[in-house]
Amino acid sequence: MQTAIGMSLHEIQLVGLEFRRVPLLFDTETQANRFALLDNKTLGETVCAPKYQSLAELVRARYPESIQKPLGIFLLERKQAGDGVYKRFLNRYGDETYSRFYLRDAEWLGRKGLYCYALGEMIVYIGQSRDSFGKRINQGYGNISPKNCYLDGQATNCHVNSLVTRHRDGLRLFLSEVNDLSRLDGLEKRLIQMFQPAWNISLKG
Repeated sequence: MQTAIGMSLHEIQLVGLEFRRVPLLFDTETQANRFALLDNKTLGETVCAPKYQSLAELVRARYPESIQKPLGIFLLERKQAGDGVYKRFLNRYGDETYSRFYLRDAEWLGRKGLYCYALGEMIVYIGQSRDSFGKRINQGYGNISPKNCYLDGQATNCHVNSLVTRHRDGLRLFLSEVNDLSRLDGLEKRLIQMFQPAWNISLKG
């Protein structure tokens, strides 16, 4: 199984793809406790929603004085107090450290297709973008909103962003334009089967 970029991404003739390296730009500061910035619902309103109803009895019994608090503030207080209940409101990657990163190459912002992240010569993540690469990266993976961190948020975005943040110094992004979007599912599946990227596999674990 080939995993080296020089032996694979630039020479995948069997699937007719050519990947190009495109720079990622990062904001300097990383972001912790993003979940704490969610302030549009109270704790009480949240546990009435379907995703959180299993927590309603516990919350009303243990934290009655906090029912009217903004959810993010309540969860940060619980985290700071060493109370693990806060994690039950978050997806499995919702309490990671994130960063803000961007794709700024005008040639690629509006294109669609396949992308991969690589560390050194190893492909670590492969995905598809039916939206433009600019939207997928700049508004998706590269910008974790507080809502993303929750059970009804975007766990994949949180996961990929946290890994990109952790490995930002050695990470490289490669893009491949695919004009026929009906091919994307098959191409993505084939490449993942070929390379078994570690980040894709961890999402299934």
